[in-house]
Amino acid sequence: MSATSTVFKIAQVVDLLTVSNLRLVFDRIIKMLALPGFGVLVFLMLWQLVANNIITSLGQFPGPNQVWEQSNNLVAEHQRERTKEALFYERQEKRNAKKLAKNPDAVVKVRAYTGKATFVDQIGTSLLTVAFGFMAATLVAVPLGIICGLSESVYRCVNPIIQTFKPVSPLAWLPLVTMVVSALYVSDDPYFEKAFLTSAFTVALCCLWPTVVNTTVGVASIDRDLINVGRVLQLSTSVHIRKIVIPSAIPMIFTGLRLSLATGWMVLIAAEMLAQNPGLGKFIWDEFQNGSSNSLGRIMVAVLVIGVIGFILDSLMLAVQKHVSWDKQAILR
Repeated sequence: MSATSTVFKIAQVVDLLTVSNLRLVFDRIIKMLALPGFGVLVFLMLWQLVANNIITSLGQFPGPNQVWEQSNNLVAEHQRERTKEALFYERQEKRNAKKLAKNPDAVVKVRAYTGKATFVDQIGTSLLTVAFGFMAATLVAVPLGIICGLSESVYRCVNPIIQTFKPVSPLAWLPLVTMVVSALYVSDDPYFEKAFLTSAFTVALCCLWPTVVNTTVGVASIDRDLINVGRVLQLSTSVHIRKIVIPSAIPMIFTGLRLSLATGWMVLIAAEMLAQNPGLGKFIWDEFQNGSSNSLGRIMVAVLVIGVIGFILDSLMLAVQKHVSWDKQAILR
């Protein structure tokens, strides 16, 4: 075989690889960008078409343009409020400085800014609340699920309670949680607001059950060969749980956590709306009660933000699962 023919064949292989790589990149671009973009575009067109044909008591139903305009207005309102806050503290600092200059022993007061909570502030409040409730539920649900999965006797004792409370509407818990928090959380200088704890514990009560059930199923479904290996090695209970039980049940545990987080986020918005606790739910209700011509657009902004945040939270949970799970192929993409 001549050197020329060898070089020609190598060039052919390189060309084939290049074409194959380009095709693979092109396919990825279509799947990751083109198809989702096309879906969003069709959705926006249908949304605008439907909005043009709906007239409410507050005016025309908002389309994408109106929602975009109101989102910019909400951001501008947040920036103006932060400017007011900065000026408030600046004036207070100057006033205290003058007071101390006249009398170094004077007692100065630093008052907190009490301006209106903006839309961005409400987002932060809701995220903090759902995080607190979700973590509280996880700390209870995962250990309980592991115990139920390892012990059939414990499972039979706990299962009736789980099945009884699992279908209870989250809003049914809200009045009870409100009364309990008001009765037990009594302090002259509370670290948490009662409204925050009410929403957070309502979320926690509804986040418990998906995680408990899925963790129990995951632990109970562990390959018997792994259980036998642990017995042969005479592993202690704690080592057995850390090295065999948890790694094997990780996919089901995270399935429960993802379901719990999605449930908690939905429950939180409803709880804030009903109890008038600070957060996105209260923002939606206040705008509905306001009844201005911009209210529908602002409510639609909140609805879209709630959906996007829910999507991001689920994606973050999936990323954590991919990081800690030993079986990367078992995770849905």
